[in-house]
Amino acid sequence: LDMEFTGLHSTFPQNNEPSLFDSPAERYLKARQSVQRFSVTQLGLAIFSNENSNKYVVHSYNFFLFPSTLGVTDVEFTLSASSVQFLSRYGFDYNKFLKDGIPYMNEVQEKILSQCLLAGSWKVSSALDRDVLKKAIDEVTCWIAAAEEEETMILQDLSGSQMFEVQLVLRQALQNVWTQRLGDKKVMVKKVSPQHRQLLENSPYDYCQKEFILLSARGFTNLFQTLVKAKKPLVGHNMLMDLMHLHDKFYKPLPESYEEFKRNIHSLFPVLIDTKTVTKSIWKKCPFPRVSNLLEVYAVLCSSNLNPKDPTCPAIALASDCSRYAEKKSPHEAGYDAFLCGSVLLKSAHLLLCRSTDDAVEADPSFSQYLTVLAEYLNKVNFIRGGVSSINFSGEDAPCQHPPLLVVHVRGWPGLNERQIYQEFKALCRFDVRWLSKNQFILLSNKFKHVRRVLRDYEHHPHLRVSVYRHWRHSPRVNCLLQVSGIVALWSLLAFVLGGAPCCS
Repeated sequence: LDMEFTGLHSTFPQNNEPSLFDSPAERYLKARQSVQRFSVTQLGLAIFSNENSNKYVVHSYNFFLFPSTLGVTDVEFTLSASSVQFLSRYGFDYNKFLKDGIPYMNEVQEKILSQCLLAGSWKVSSALDRDVLKKAIDEVTCWIAAAEEEETMILQDLSGSQMFEVQLVLRQALQNVWTQRLGDKKVMVKKVSPQHRQLLENSPYDYCQKEFILLSARGFTNLFQTLVKAKKPLVGHNMLMDLMHLHDKFYKPLPESYEEFKRNIHSLFPVLIDTKTVTKSIWKKCPFPRVSNLLEVYAVLCSSNLNPKDPTCPAIALASDCSRYAEKKSPHEAGYDAFLCGSVLLKSAHLLLCRSTDDAVEADPSFSQYLTVLAEYLNKVNFIRGGVSSINFSGEDAPCQHPPLLVVHVRGWPGLNERQIYQEFKALCRFDVRWLSKNQFILLSNKFKHVRRVLRDYEHHPHLRVSVYRHWRHSPRVNCLLQVSGIVALWSLLAFVLGGAPCCS
């Protein structure tokens, strides 16, 4: 699975960007605010079928998605300029996203729509849909005055949600009409008697019944529910944000509790595999180039230098109706990235299997054998720039582990702020910076070598003194407590001395 969004990290509220100082729970709360503001533009699914021997056939799909406009609330979402520019650069079709996106809704939105349909309190939220409805009602009202019973007329150029809205409004407003969908963009309106209307309303073939409207409004959510029921291993690359959007858009709004989110995801998808977690480990075990993005990882794993002419390596073939990806690379198209993701998993698993045994790998390794060598990575989703390497969706997270904190004491350089401190050290290494107290800042890195480099290179700096952070020495709270304790002790000593002095008669 792979997903594209209208944005990644919201800048509202301030200080919402990921930081090395974040615990998994803190990062979740930051990401939750971003997920609530942004939307899914495209979802890619690549289904790998082990059809025979060690050959996998791949069916890869792209789904353009757009929030359902059926119901009483109008969904709002934000566009990040950098994300829009990034996807445009790779040929993303925003017209298809806006005009033809498949609707979706979560359980809370579906419940609201269901109650609305049951109560008959239908309300059209979109201004465009209101204009379309007004035009349709005007046309039908003018026509029906002179029409005979059983006469019909056709309303044309209606979108998916408008097909239902037009019929619901017309049936509610006019008791002597009946409506029926014709094809994708047309609705037939028929003038009928009240008795005939009652018979038609009870027909099982009426596609304006509540169940059919909900089915249409759910849209992609129907496929999401099928994936949940299938309980197949779900594979992604750096998939934390994907999982959060899956939960928020198709299941339920994200809970405030980080632990509840983890439990929910594990219940929906009991087997998660993040190829970023897997390949990070392989990089440490295998002597080949470290690369960052998914396409580069795929290229390295496909390289003949890695496993020259290995007959046991899984063969991966795109199905005939998905052959476009075999002919042309399409990075950051969700269906293509999903295909890369599954291919990277199979090739990584084969590498691990080869290195886990001294004997030659049998001719046709099964997928269950691959899952066995992947066991330590199951349900471990990569955690970007944090104190843990991954989030464990099937248990407790590992304790946070960082290189030692550094404290920077500024001398003779007034007015220095966090941004300026960051720029000062940026050329040398990567740190996150936090203000500690007047003229003091904390630096946190995720690499021990960066800590050693800074301590060495800034040993004789004229304005910045860098040292390892000691809580008892540098913490403002500890210093405050020591000062208060010192004052109390001094006053106690003074009171003791004065209280013990001889009295004058």
